[in-house]
Amino acid sequence: MDVIVKIAKSEADQDACLALRRQVFIQEQNVPEHEEVDGEDDICVHILATLDGAPVGAARYQMIAEYAKIQRVCVPRTQRGSGVGVQMMRFIADHIGATTDVRILRLGAQIHALKFYENLGYGQF
Repeated sequence: MDVIVKIAKSEADQDACLALRRQVFIQEQNVPEHEEVDGEDDICVHILATLDGAPVGAARYQMIAEYAKIQRVCVPRTQRGSGVGVQMMRFIADHIGATTDVRILRLGAQIHALKFYENLGYGQF
């Protein structure tokens, strides 16, 4: 699997991230639009994963004081279990470690995704 994970710098890449989030959170998981579209996208760094050029994962992170908060991690149902989410989380941690002095990563997760994050070393507090 040739998944490419990158910072979504172009408008097209950011649009792809937002489209994936809409598909996964609003359409599939019935998250209310006003919760998903929170007005904070402009202050976040967006991450896009593609497979053969097609979007297969998205996330964002926000720098908050002494930590980075990882948010909106999503992978379409057809790609779950393929390792895309793991690749994105590792990319985010590596990118933050290489480009900032921040060494604390936090995230909020839906209950059904807790095991995924725990397996990556994130604990509950």
